[in-house]
Amino acid sequence: MKIKYYLLSFLMLIFFSEIHSLPRFSLRGGGGDCLGCHVNPTGGNMRNKSGWGFGKNVLPMITPEDDFQMSNKIGDNIQLGLDLRGQTLLKTIPSTDGNKYKIDFQRMTGSIYTNIDLSEKINVFTRYDFIQQIWEAYGVAHILPNNSYVKGGAFQPNYGIRLDDHTAYIRGGDLDLLFSTNVKTGLLYDPRYIETGVELGFYFSDFAFLTASVGNPRSSLLFEYDPVYTANLKIQPEIGENKALFFGGSIAAFRGFIPIIGRVFPEVKMYGGYVGFGIGDFTIMGEYDMANDYLYKDSASTALMVEVAYRIIKGLEAVVRLDRFDPNSDIDKDEYTRVIIGFEIFPYSFIEIKPQYRIQMEDPSIDNDSALIQFHIWY
Repeated sequence: MKIKYYLLSFLMLIFFSEIHSLPRFSLRGGGGDCLGCHVNPTGGNMRNKSGWGFGKNVLPMITPEDDFQMSNKIGDNIQLGLDLRGQTLLKTIPSTDGNKYKIDFQRMTGSIYTNIDLSEKINVFTRYDFIQQIWEAYGVAHILPNNSYVKGGAFQPNYGIRLDDHTAYIRGGDLDLLFSTNVKTGLLYDPRYIETGVELGFYFSDFAFLTASVGNPRSSLLFEYDPVYTANLKIQPEIGENKALFFGGSIAAFRGFIPIIGRVFPEVKMYGGYVGFGIGDFTIMGEYDMANDYLYKDSASTALMVEVAYRIIKGLEAVVRLDRFDPNSDIDKDEYTRVIIGFEIFPYSFIEIKPQYRIQMEDPSIDNDSALIQFHIWY
């Protein structure tokens, strides 16, 4: 049964890669790399001048008046930014006397960004999240041929598709917030995962982008654990004025660790592939990953994500995503599967409202669905 499911999923990704998506916003303009909108060459976090202008003028339904002056710069070489997220949560709790529903409110992110350009080719970025107490800081020097770079500091390595939703199983999973389990339901890359190390990024014309990094995710524990090695190759050919395509693969090698019992696992080898296609206002992207010895010795864990999105009007997008995680491929009926249906609404510049309904599909007899409304302000 599992073989049939994975074969079907693989065929779906191949089929969709021929007719649909990329990380969505970069796909819609006919393609582009992360550096076109972000300070970080691998995407995420602070927006550069182009990304800031995109959030101000292109993305929202309503933009500020022309005579209202705005800027994210102090002087000519210092940029400031922020990311604020919070959400209202609703989850179903099955019980013998009927389902119960709980509503709560969560502080998610409160990040302040700073970027300083030391020259045309060198910049220093810092980020601090006051809620999660996450410190990220690194320097980037575009001193290699074809604007390729060296990055050094504390950062999240470049693996797979960098969704902004960490609950995707290909990133960090739920963290037991809406759907509690006794098993981790996701890969390494939750928002708190930061490595201290070095990354090299190589651009091969506008066709391919290769990154390779080595880092220590536990910088307070020196000379005790092997470093984490990560590599990612993304191919992005030009296929038309109103179309975009990318595909690629990632690998990572590290040693698992459970602090409570101090048990070091054998080396975990993780690898996966991803693909995306966009045409007009329609995008689709998918990723499949496998991690050997990740949660259980001599077994493999797998993660799958497929997301379809359509821009209905300016500032309003419909998004449907399938997530699937199998903690142990040797055991049947232990998978976690869900479908997320929602909208992303951008009513005004730098403001996003994201309502979602999440359908858990492991056991239809158990009503454990959830819903949320997320509020996001950035600058």
